[in-house]
Amino acid sequence: MNNNNALLIIDMQQEDGFVLEHFDKVVANTAYLLDTARQQRVPILYTRHINQADGNDLPRGEPRACDGGPSGYRAGTRQVEIIERLAPRPDEAIIDKGRYSAFHRTDLDARLKALDVDTLIISGVLTDVCVLTTVFDAFALGYHTRLVSDACTTTTLAGHYSALLIMVNWVYSLEILTSSECRRALQNLDYLSLNPEHPDLFAHQPHELPGTIARLQNHLVRTQE
Repeated sequence: MNNNNALLIIDMQQEDGFVLEHFDKVVANTAYLLDTARQQRVPILYTRHINQADGNDLPRGEPRACDGGPSGYRAGTRQVEIIERLAPRPDEAIIDKGRYSAFHRTDLDARLKALDVDTLIISGVLTDVCVLTTVFDAFALGYHTRLVSDACTTTTLAGHYSALLIMVNWVYSLEILTSSECRRALQNLDYLSLNPEHPDLFAHQPHELPGTIARLQNHLVRTQE
């Protein structure tokens, strides 16, 4: 799996304006995955979400602080830095962005093409915001995508699993796998993943959402047994 792969770690920053579900576990899973990727010499790229301190680059409706600047991810503060446990090495790329998708107004696609990357392994936060939009853009740009489900999180488990359901239903080239299975894949060992068999695999009505989330959880559990 080493050939033509890259690991993208999205927005694992010191910003503390959100309470994220199981964040410590997600950090630990990401750290183990990062170690394996480095051992296997897989290219590693990070993103940082950064808003200009004066707020001039904020999208319409973005919350602002009392001084008119951004309420979070403010340039020049510690909150925009990658958390220490996942700190990049000097040779690992950091891509700064001002919108949700890691591809929007950045050179990420050009960097991946220069590395001849075919498969993009994605982890990070928030599952239902920056991860979701990045996965869809990666799909639109023709990348095979592997999403590491337990190395992502958001503000609620409902949001996390709802985003996973949207992606698994409509990103046809997607694989969803756990960090332990992704590490096996990086080591060229047999691994298990969830591969959508057809579009809208987890189609559901509103009253069926809890049961559909349970179905998805069961699929993900089976991939690590």
